[in-house]
Amino acid sequence: MSRIIGIDLGTTNSLASYWDGSKSVLIQNRFGEYLTPSAVGIASDGSIIIGKTAKERQLTESGTCVTNFKRGMGTARQYTLGDKNFTAEELSALVLKSLREDAERFLGEKIEEAVVSVPAYFADKARKATRRAGLLAGLKVERIVNEPSAAVLAFRQTHGDSDGKILVFDFGGGTLDVSLSDCFENVVEITAVSGDNRLGGTDFDMTLAKKYCENFGMPFEAQAPQIQAFILRAAERAKRVLTVSDWAEMIADCEGFKEGMRITRKDFIRMNMNNFERIGRPVKRVLQDGKIKPSDLSGVVLVGGSCKMQVVQEYVRFLLKGTKVEAFHPDTMVALGVGAYAGMKERNITSEDLILTDICPFSLGTDVINMSDHDNPLMNVIIPRNSALPTSRESIYVTSHDNQKVMNFGIYQGEDIYSKNNIKLEEFEFAVPPRPAGEEKVKLRFTYDINGILLVDAVLLSRNEERHLVLGADDDSEYTKKQIEKLKELRSAPWEAEENKFLQAYAERVYQQLNDDYAKERLSGQLLAFTGAMKTQQDVYEIQKEGKALTALLKSLEREYLSEYEIHDKYIDEFLDWYEERDIDEDEEDSQGWNPK
Repeated sequence: MSRIIGIDLGTTNSLASYWDGSKSVLIQNRFGEYLTPSAVGIASDGSIIIGKTAKERQLTESGTCVTNFKRGMGTARQYTLGDKNFTAEELSALVLKSLREDAERFLGEKIEEAVVSVPAYFADKARKATRRAGLLAGLKVERIVNEPSAAVLAFRQTHGDSDGKILVFDFGGGTLDVSLSDCFENVVEITAVSGDNRLGGTDFDMTLAKKYCENFGMPFEAQAPQIQAFILRAAERAKRVLTVSDWAEMIADCEGFKEGMRITRKDFIRMNMNNFERIGRPVKRVLQDGKIKPSDLSGVVLVGGSCKMQVVQEYVRFLLKGTKVEAFHPDTMVALGVGAYAGMKERNITSEDLILTDICPFSLGTDVINMSDHDNPLMNVIIPRNSALPTSRESIYVTSHDNQKVMNFGIYQGEDIYSKNNIKLEEFEFAVPPRPAGEEKVKLRFTYDINGILLVDAVLLSRNEERHLVLGADDDSEYTKKQIEKLKELRSAPWEAEENKFLQAYAERVYQQLNDDYAKERLSGQLLAFTGAMKTQQDVYEIQKEGKALTALLKSLEREYLSEYEIHDKYIDEFLDWYEERDIDEDEEDSQGWNPK
């Protein structure tokens, strides 16, 4: 199997890594550096330039460099370079291609596959655009990894496998992700995620830049692109100074802006009150979704270059009421985690070494009639946000009026009560026989995997007619075809699986043998939790979790209450061994009086 690399495709900087057999290793680019600016430029001869060369030209030649395009992934937005227009995925593909070439140079071999990280709060279209960008760059991208998940994996690899609840605060140049993970033994379970795809360190730069221009009575938006670039660079430098100093002097040193602006950390906080408020929202939401208090956290891991800001670190400590907060290589943590993922995909890290679960960051559902306002349909959730992946869940929908001939289903992603305020992924209709309202039923099943591929199955129950829809992948790819086959396995009823049947039979047998009311009550409760997970939650990981708990309880009960059977069997075996080793024949036994006279 050829080597797989990991790529942290960032808003500001991007990195590549690989698994060397024992640890994740960062890959140096052509400049001998680890960080490659996510910048694409065009030279005077029309050739494309990537990274820090492109970023430098932004200051000297207007309109020759584009940055921050990650925020446009999955949208139709166009970015202009010279006389050419590009989409965000095309620009991302150029960065990925550069990283692939650097990796081939560094490792001395051809690279054809990569694991790529994305913000946990990336929508379905953005994830699909990321995979397409990989294909454009000559890379097969089967595995898409949430950045906080990668960060947790890297943290566990570098800090040991201590158990507890860890909050990951991933604040980069353009996005914010907050996630909660529960680590126990060799399992890392992501339990809640939230974030803001439109908030990052560049927003703090922009606030400083606008304030600086305001002092001169000249709006930032009115400046030429080249002047804007100089001002933003000065704002970024001032922000960096504030990381190590209580104050900084911001000087753009360009046409019309020769004077400086003195900024203290307190000034910086006041200017960015709106940004700090936006930071707090996903932190609070993750704690609420995870049903925990800050005091329940074992630690907080700061990830992303913007976490280097001292005021950001202090604000996180303030939000979490003094919980231990640790910034450990924030620039490279995600890249190291993605490298470990690449090792897992190469089978260099076995599943026995680590079990890592991820979750669905958004709710997925369909639209239903709003009885109080027919023009404003409601969102009916089928897969709730924070469901462990992979997962498969279903709901049944009925016709709403007499002689209805068609049932329309919109597929939505989001948390709003009204479907129109969520992201519409797809729409399809199902022809139904005209009958009285409520008599025709369609069963809708959503099956969602760790790479963001959603399989939608619709079944008209009266005729057993089926419709199938695949979202989030390129329908003609071999990977998609294989993945759909895997997803189909999830669609079968979990209580039909052989291992689940065996576990139920095992539990029922032990229950019958038990002669202790308390033990029987414990076993009955755990068995009901296991069967309930299979019948109602339709959650693969939850079924596995309850199954493991049931298995552990069964073994414990057997040791505690049924051990006499085990001891008896062992005793008989030992007795037979002892008896066969005796050098006494039956006549001798008789002569010693063993038989009655």
